[in-house]
Amino acid sequence: MNSYDQDFVLWTEQQAALLRQGRFGEADLGHIAEEIESMGKSDRRALKNHLINVVVHLLKWRCQRKRRGRSWESSIINGRREIGWILEDSPSLRPQLPVLFEDVYGEARRQACRETRLSLANFPEECPFSVEQALDADYWPE
Repeated sequence: MNSYDQDFVLWTEQQAALLRQGRFGEADLGHIAEEIESMGKSDRRALKNHLINVVVHLLKWRCQRKRRGRSWESSIINGRREIGWILEDSPSLRPQLPVLFEDVYGEARRQACRETRLSLANFPEECPFSVEQALDADYWPE
């Protein structure tokens, strides 16, 4: 049997087979637990990344009216869709949204500043829209 470090895909297939057969004593429970935990962290990271992207583009949309375009619009729409899918698959993340949203705002603000080359002062210290607005398909800051 290949080890976890030699061939990860083969290891996952072998571990799944052992679990399905009820051969728990032969399964690599330590690494299985580690991988399950990692999957949850991965969803949380993906959610944060999509939140940052949506907020960056909403800030740019709000602060640069004359530069609004399909690219920003598509990025916001796609980010909202991706967030929806993550929350559909992992609904336990939904209650964490307000905290995650607050956590990512500073980075989104700095990224919007870098991308627009505007002063950081152009972007409010407090997010000008709520997490509900950011994820609402009908919300577009004016």
